[in-house]
Amino acid sequence: MIKMKVNRVALALATLSIFGSAGVNAADDKFDDVKISTQAVSGSTYMLTGAGGNIGVSAGDDGILIIDDQFAPLAEKIASAIGDIAKQPMKYVINTHYHGDHTGSNAYFKEVHNTTIFAHDNVRKRLEANDDHEHEALPVVTYEQGLSFHFNDDTIRVMYLPAGHTDSDSVVRFEKANVLHAGDLFFQGHFPYIDLAGGGTVKGYIANVTKLIELTDDETKIIPGHGELANKQDYQAALTMIQQTSQYVAQKKAQGVSLETLVEQGLGAQWQAWAWNFITEEKWITTLYNGQ
Repeated sequence: MIKMKVNRVALALATLSIFGSAGVNAADDKFDDVKISTQAVSGSTYMLTGAGGNIGVSAGDDGILIIDDQFAPLAEKIASAIGDIAKQPMKYVINTHYHGDHTGSNAYFKEVHNTTIFAHDNVRKRLEANDDHEHEALPVVTYEQGLSFHFNDDTIRVMYLPAGHTDSDSVVRFEKANVLHAGDLFFQGHFPYIDLAGGGTVKGYIANVTKLIELTDDETKIIPGHGELANKQDYQAALTMIQQTSQYVAQKKAQGVSLETLVEQGLGAQWQAWAWNFITEEKWITTLYNGQ
């Protein structure tokens, strides 16, 4: 029960990024009590949780590579937690997409630790278009389809998947460790946020998750964008939920049922546990209805 409350608080704080940096600045004090927790995943990979997107870490003799970096007020806490894993230089940051709860500490790691920031082309474009963003912290290396790191005795594949959570989504696979960082193409145990205004689509989200599940096996450990460390079965459960609720809403819409009526009727008791403070059942229905 305590763990669930902590996860929901983290998810709530994560949504601050959607409303821009002003919202984060106004709520800096809410980060004071946030603790960064470290979990060994497999081989040289680790997962850090705090507030915002889960952070993946590759730590070893070659140095430190991280995937996403949460909110700016947490940067020093994140760096301290990484230092507890390994006393090695910070080298690379990979952003899975452009949202502030995944890119907020870019400036700190670039300026203080001299890291190189990697992201899809659209991450840089969207951050550059945001007047509130610290443009000196823009990704330095961008790519169209993906790239590979040969690092810490593993091959780390970065792959772009279009029009899912946003139009800038990347996932990261650790081949030897058999770990997948899915970014926000996976909200473990919760209705996902599909950023329709940011180039995301329901159809694309389903297609991308389907593709990613095909790349996993029963031993794969999956770091979701939000939520606890997961496996293929957990990811399949999330996909099943999205497929079935999407099909239900599409059928009702085709029958001429209005959004208002559908929200009033709801999705049924079997999906109630997937709702959370930001993506409530109403918001999930609205996303499915408008994103068809």
